[in-house]
Amino acid sequence: MTALLDPAVPVFPESDISDSTENTPANGQSVVADVAAEDTTAFVPVSTFGELGLPKALVAALNRSGIKEPFPIQAATIPDALSGCDILGRGSTGSGKTLAFGLPMIARIASLPVLPKHPRGLILVPTRELAMQVSDELEPLGRSLGLHFKTVVGGTSMSRQIEALQRGVDVLVATPGRLADLIRQRACFLDDIEVVVLDEADQMADMGFLPEVTALLELVSPAAQTLLFSATLDRDVDTLVRQHMHDPVRHELEPATSPVDTMEHHVFVVNREDKPTVATQIARREGRTIMFCRSQLGAERVATNIAERGVNARALHGGMSQNARTRTMADFKEGRIDVLVATDVAARGIHVDDVTLVVHVDPPEDPKAYLHRAGRTARAGATGRVVTLVLRNQRKSMQRLHQQAGVTATEHDVLPGDQTLIDLTGARATR
Repeated sequence: MTALLDPAVPVFPESDISDSTENTPANGQSVVADVAAEDTTAFVPVSTFGELGLPKALVAALNRSGIKEPFPIQAATIPDALSGCDILGRGSTGSGKTLAFGLPMIARIASLPVLPKHPRGLILVPTRELAMQVSDELEPLGRSLGLHFKTVVGGTSMSRQIEALQRGVDVLVATPGRLADLIRQRACFLDDIEVVVLDEADQMADMGFLPEVTALLELVSPAAQTLLFSATLDRDVDTLVRQHMHDPVRHELEPATSPVDTMEHHVFVVNREDKPTVATQIARREGRTIMFCRSQLGAERVATNIAERGVNARALHGGMSQNARTRTMADFKEGRIDVLVATDVAARGIHVDDVTLVVHVDPPEDPKAYLHRAGRTARAGATGRVVTLVLRNQRKSMQRLHQQAGVTATEHDVLPGDQTLIDLTGARATR
């Protein structure tokens, strides 16, 4: 049996607890293409989910939720997933990946009995925020076919998770560390898993969780279907593909570094002493805004500085309790917070529509971090702007980063209150 069940083996570190990996290093080029089947993505217009072969009850549940027309990635991948193929899918943030893997999983396991401690479906994600987002989107649809979901993440009650597993759970949405803890306590077994999903596998690799993910996959039957979806397919994702996927059908709707077409990218060159004022004036704009900082301390400092000047702002980072993070995300999503100041580790867990501006208060470390941050705006075809605040000695490095990310950005020298600042962001003078 695997070391997961050996109590002498150190407990896996949890991706959703640690904040030490918020600055992600740049990685090499993807080699996944060498091990996946030929890309078969050829989008044929499909007007309804019913045409994709989904159960009528599931299509009805989608219609009741106002979801009637599949996105391209859903139309491309769902038929192959329903036929039992392993899927290797890549699409940008906001492209609809959650339904692309969630709907065929729900359809496949709906008729299967579930036993205590033996879930039928498993969705592995890197962070607590993403787990909550995935569960919120899929659980209401699963209920239409009588399925029970459970989110298994750190920072929440393990005893309640154990109780739910004992009663019987059809689908687990889990972070690797907490799931490994439950397996070690023999509260959960993966040998009856029919479909396993790896969501944002590249981020799990970046955060150092590939060994944990691999160990979990070794507990799943080789006959299980594997669906791997991500915004990018790089770093060590190819290891997962080679070892745990069977002739996967690859669907890539966009190049890995392609920016969303409806984004505008701008660089504001500021003096060091003016940067806090410029950031605050931008934060005072109308509309939903996300600002990014590199560290927890920086996010707290910026959020506090903005809030003290009359802006309804709050920080979001890995050092907060799960309850605090959940409340903060709910308040931002429901409009009770105008500005969210987040760290990189929180970026992939933020799936909120109508974010019209993303501001890099601290420039990101690498092109992938830039694109993940930027992907919080211009979601699902909407328009949005991305602004990076740089000091004069950071201009060249930012130009190189934009080039590597495939982004064309316009540079502006700005001072507090400049008309350019106002025109591009809607900035307003501080009180």
